[in-house]
Amino acid sequence: MDAPRILLTNDDGIDSVGFRALYEGLSAVGDVVAVAPADDQSAVGRTVSEVVEFADHEYGYAIHGTPVDCVIAGLGSICPDVDLVVSGCNKGGNLGAYVLGRSGTVSAAVEAAFFGVPAISVSMYIEGGDDWQSLATEPSDFATARDATTYLVEQATTEGVFAAADYLNVNVPFRDNAGVTGSIPMRVTRPSMRYEMGAEQNGSREIELRDGIWDVMRGDSVDDPVGTDRRAVADGEISVSPLTAPHSTQHHDALDEIVADYTSNTETNADAE
Repeated sequence: MDAPRILLTNDDGIDSVGFRALYEGLSAVGDVVAVAPADDQSAVGRTVSEVVEFADHEYGYAIHGTPVDCVIAGLGSICPDVDLVVSGCNKGGNLGAYVLGRSGTVSAAVEAAFFGVPAISVSMYIEGGDDWQSLATEPSDFATARDATTYLVEQATTEGVFAAADYLNVNVPFRDNAGVTGSIPMRVTRPSMRYEMGAEQNGSREIELRDGIWDVMRGDSVDDPVGTDRRAVADGEISVSPLTAPHSTQHHDALDEIVADYTSNTETNADAE
């Protein structure tokens, strides 16, 4: 098989260190075209713009828009012939079912799936307190994420993985002394269903929305079951969740009955008028 052509995007911005690490790593195994946000677009979900400006960049193209804008602009215009979309590497984990919809990193992979292009979203979970932003400041700090992503790009695209999954959501635990990928186990996971959002009123006109999962993710306090993405990274493993993008539907008797009753009542009322 020829080397794959890869559209690389992210949500931390095209000049972020995690992006640079993936660009350099993936360039060794494929033809990489960067189509990424010009600045930080974290947590924008699947927000889309009507018009975006773009500029040439040493890696490809810097888009003044969201990660989803980048995927649409890339697959729809700039490089429609790519074999794969990779989004990352995000600084900070994207873990749990309720996080996936708000993550710009994951949303880029979801958008690619609607184009019929397989995708991999990659994030690096950093355990830490208020100082987590001061960690992982060099491309070398993303070596494990880079190597894991490169491995998955080489293997998953040739072994039929994307015949069953639309995209892979990958989370890699950060380790200061992490070496090659083999030093950290890899596990197939599912998104944790644990929900930790809450709200508290401050004063008369302000409500603070807070995600409590990050307090739980510190130390040995994670109690998500084995097989979930959060459990894997807490155990020092690389989490790989195979996911599908289209929203699923399932007919069931309760909904069928109330829909039928609505139609019947509407027809009866119409006949009575």
